[in-house]
Amino acid sequence: MRFDPNTCKKTIRHGSGEASYFSLPQLAKDNGVDLARLPYSIRVLLESAIRNNDNFKVTDGDVERLLHWSPKAAGDTEIAFKPARVILQDFTGVPAVVDLAAMRSAMHHMGKDYTKINPLVPCDLVVDHSVQVDAWASPDALRINSEIEFQRNRERYEFLKWGQNAFQNFRVVPPATGIVHQVNLEYLARGVFVANGHAYPDSLVGTDSHTTMINGLGVVGWGVGGIEAEAVMLGEPINMVMPHVVGFRFNGALREGVTATDLVLTVTQILRKHGVVGKFVEFFGKGLASMTLPDRATIGNMSPEYGATMGFFPVDAETLRYYRLSGREEKHVDFIGKYHEAQGMFFTPDAPEPVYSEVVELDLTTVEPSVAGPRRPQDRIAVRNLRETFDAAMGKSVKDGGFGVEKSERARAVKVNLNGGSEMKHGATVIAAITSCTNTSNPYVMI
Repeated sequence: MRFDPNTCKKTIRHGSGEASYFSLPQLAKDNGVDLARLPYSIRVLLESAIRNNDNFKVTDGDVERLLHWSPKAAGDTEIAFKPARVILQDFTGVPAVVDLAAMRSAMHHMGKDYTKINPLVPCDLVVDHSVQVDAWASPDALRINSEIEFQRNRERYEFLKWGQNAFQNFRVVPPATGIVHQVNLEYLARGVFVANGHAYPDSLVGTDSHTTMINGLGVVGWGVGGIEAEAVMLGEPINMVMPHVVGFRFNGALREGVTATDLVLTVTQILRKHGVVGKFVEFFGKGLASMTLPDRATIGNMSPEYGATMGFFPVDAETLRYYRLSGREEKHVDFIGKYHEAQGMFFTPDAPEPVYSEVVELDLTTVEPSVAGPRRPQDRIAVRNLRETFDAAMGKSVKDGGFGVEKSERARAVKVNLNGGSEMKHGATVIAAITSCTNTSNPYVMI
């Protein structure tokens, strides 16, 4: 069947005029499909397929398969997906920029116009993996560490600065600004793009496994390797198996004193037990109304730990509130809501429940204070069971997941000469400064 994108093309007003968009409700109606039965994440892939359908790289078959997504069809067929943008961190992103520079050099030697070599989709590179702590516990620590970082990485930073000035569609977020995923969440995410007169939803791939933090903001995206990211930069689609979508229903609300860390450890434990490797997880249910966006970002960020491709939260009222809170223009925030409503992509608690491959459920009132460990960060121990679990782990062998400390050694103490001196024993708690993708999404748990 031939899918002509123009048959579902409509216009929508935004802050500075009008833009066209490819209407999913119209596409579904014309083809006798109930759009409400499709998971929200699949609707984003479907919009990309109809908008980019050239019957070459993205085909009628891709539109057909996504339009008729079902648990039975998922996992058996391949689809093409063109993300709206790419995000790179400096260690994995530099090789991609080097390749673009090499292409420009080849064009120059051939006597051609080398300025034509550019990323074809917007690309942001965030310098965040080069920081080291050389100075601490002083008001000047940030300045000192930043200066040393520039000295150590001068050649690489000069190259990236050249790239930012030389290439179109390429921006660099400088050092000492923030962690890549936090910058993406608070600053780079757009919700809806308007380019060349067309409006379409934000989506991305990134060169870091925890790119999925952005799923908390209603943006489809996940981590890929450098070669895949570079292909997207050059206008190629990602060819992937049509995903299963596991629905995760939240009910109730967290009790006072229970944090996002407690919640994410519980969710991870449930999903690892259920088995979601290579699948999309989509969160829904009345419990979303009580969940802040930083909490959602913390859960999305842990997708690699529970094995899913991504952990997606649809756009809703809380999404728009966060965009406003993080300083986006009011007229654009209004447009994000207006666009997602027009496309049937805006989640409300009373919206019809999509069909999912499987559904798991969690009553948020049952989540209790927890800690990770004792050895693997994805494991969870309820605080009330911490003492007995720790005592048991002390005697277990390392091979069996314990610490292998003999009974005769357990009472041993070590003197620490710091701030007047203290004594450390097995089981002492030390609070240290940490850099953690999981915590940076959420100021509450950092504090």
